[in-house]
Amino acid sequence: MSGPNELLREARERTPSRRAPGEHMSRSELADAVCAWLWSTTEVKYELDGHYIAKLERGAVRWPGAAYRSGLRSVLGVSTDTDLGFFPPPGTAVTEPDPIPPSSMAGHDDDLVDAGDESIALLSFAEQSNVGELTVEQLHADIERIAQSYLRMPIRPLFEKSRAIRDRAFALLAGNQSPRQSRDLYSAAGWAITLLGWMSVDLGRPDIAEGHTRTAWACAEAADHDVLRGWIRATQHTAAFWQEDFSRAAAYAEDGLRYSAGTARLFLASAASVDLARAGRTDKARDLLDVARTLAVRPADSEPGGVFLCTPERAEGVWADTHLAFGDPRRTAEHADHSVAQFETAPYAVRNSGSERMARLQQAKARLLLGELDGAVEAVEPVLALPPEYRVRPLVHRLAEVAALTAPYLRSPKGRLLRDRIAEFTQQPGLPARLAPPNRQRVTAESP
Repeated sequence: MSGPNELLREARERTPSRRAPGEHMSRSELADAVCAWLWSTTEVKYELDGHYIAKLERGAVRWPGAAYRSGLRSVLGVSTDTDLGFFPPPGTAVTEPDPIPPSSMAGHDDDLVDAGDESIALLSFAEQSNVGELTVEQLHADIERIAQSYLRMPIRPLFEKSRAIRDRAFALLAGNQSPRQSRDLYSAAGWAITLLGWMSVDLGRPDIAEGHTRTAWACAEAADHDVLRGWIRATQHTAAFWQEDFSRAAAYAEDGLRYSAGTARLFLASAASVDLARAGRTDKARDLLDVARTLAVRPADSEPGGVFLCTPERAEGVWADTHLAFGDPRRTAEHADHSVAQFETAPYAVRNSGSERMARLQQAKARLLLGELDGAVEAVEPVLALPPEYRVRPLVHRLAEVAALTAPYLRSPKGRLLRDRIAEFTQQPGLPARLAPPNRQRVTAESP
């Protein structure tokens, strides 16, 4: 059978999105859901992504592996492979349903990764051309994995991998490709460089991030890629914001609204409201906040996810920051509480750990301003337990703001303990900070 696999596409479009209410599942969301199901079922990590789902829907692959077929049947709610347009090659003996193969490589993760990397490196040679479809797909799949792993894994190896993707894409661009392949390579390079820019901000060098994003923008122009343009503007906003240049940050965010598609639009409208509020332009900040609240969230297929995905809970954490700039700690607490509650129930595949931590610190600041020391301690505790490799510069900066708000509470043991643990976190990042006194006795908060 040849031609597009309409049965699979129709099954996906019948399945409600778990990320965007009222919408159907995107290809990347379906891939994430299958991987999550396989992990929960087999405790084996699979690397299915939206690009492979696209190949299945195009009919390029009519008989995926048994594990993928099992996961797709489960997520899409069908009982047989034929319901999804999957037919075995002639002469293949099949039993229904196909079992998920058990892992026979337990304890050999490094060998598996090395072998996968070696095979990836041979793609261009195997396709007998400067660049082929599989090579480009692998670059984009690597970008998705990095974006979705960000702040769940140490930054350094992800930074090096992003730089390698950037260099690989430009090396391929030096050869001969079709115009479409060139656009895809520029897109891959642009996403990789944007990742380098975002990481540079988190590593404390927003000035270097701006150099990355200028080159990323040139790539987005060459690729004519609006979703990438939107997230580059979001990164430029972030770099300017952490240099406390709020007017320039707002200009980047507002300009990004001209280009952005997918969830970048929600992030940019929310971010612009914070920038304008901090710059003292309260009326316009409220206008942008109203715009953000009315936007429907629909991820674009080309959004890598992770740091390049703005879910409702991520946006609401930003809105909490806007209300803090307005001087309204009660509304700050409402939005931050709701944001954290949503993060805690979100599927692992779309749970943005970095944004969740920032929302918890907005909770803490609001609680301190409202006179609720115990609530502030509860909000900060998960952040102070972070291992050193996740203590990025913006998080440390926000914790310093929390520490500054503890001044009215320093007559109480718990207030002093909170301040001291934050100081331990920020000044000695090699040591985990915990909100428990050394003798393990409970400390009762006193009135400030």
